Amino acid sequence: GMVYAFPTAAVFVISGLLPLPIYGALNSLLFANARAAMHGMSRSEMVTANSGVRAMISLSWVLIPGITGLLLSGASSMLPAYLFAGLSCLLCQGIIIFALPKRAATEMAAVHHLTYLGALRQVVSPRISAHICGVALITSTLHLNDALLPLIVTGAAHGRLSDVGILVGIVALLEVVFIIIWSRIARKTGQMTALAAGTIIYAVFLSLLGLASEPWHLYALTVLAGIGAAAIISFPITYLQDLIADRPGLGSALISVNIFASAGIGALVFAAGTYVTGYSGTAILSAVTGLSGIALLSFLQRHHAH
Repeated sequence: GMVYAFPTAAVFVISGLLPLPIYGALNSLLFANARAAMHGMSRSEMVTANSGVRAMISLSWVLIPGITGLLLSGASSMLPAYLFAGLSCLLCQGIIIFALPKRAATEMAAVHHLTYLGALRQVVSPRISAHICGVALITSTLHLNDALLPLIVTGAAHGRLSDVGILVGIVALLEVVFIIIWSRIARKTGQMTALAAGTIIYAVFLSLLGLASEPWHLYALTVLAGIGAAAIISFPITYLQDLIADRPGLGSALISVNIFASAGIGALVFAAGTYVTGYSGTAILSAVTGLSGIALLSFLQRHHAH
């Protein structure tokens, strides 16, 4: 709303530094609220419900940019997109205040009474930190793909900038479908096995992305990208919440911690990879990063079992 009403560089910077990070930090509360509402469900039902929530978020990535682009296709300025976003936030606020059940919030707060420092100690404990590190290595592959795809499309693959938007839209649409399919697979194989399979598939996609030399190669890889990404964006949510299962709010806060850690790992891998090799080589390096993450989680699971 600020950006639309007062479109200056200073306002843009202020809104980007103050309201947006606060809003971003609250992202995990979506899943904390959902987790509290799932009270009494079996674990497999929780995985399915979380997958449904995540599928809706992916669906929004397909629908909203398309609708906004359609509405503003003949406009001389993109500023109305900020008005559209601001009105959408007000609509969401109305739903939160008037439509969401209040019971979930009180249940979340009623069970435990930890100090802020006590909660922080629990988050940074060696057991929790090791698992977060493993998950962050896996989810960093998504950040790396976001950075590398446009560069490879317009570079090594000799594509156009418009191909980037089409590819992202196709993958997001496939994610919605495969998130639901993965949740069904996880019921039979277990969450860890499904996450490992999805990570391996995404590592194969990233390796082949590093070898792409024509636009059609990238379009052919969208299926692998959609299958792998669907597992990587859905299973870590429940996995991280289960690390502190008795405190839905604190367990869900690990999602935000993971986003921060995975973005940092992604930035380091991107910097190291592009220093040593090119964008294509960095894509292959990011595949190795994801596989090292699933190896770490598998080791931790075996160690915990013993």
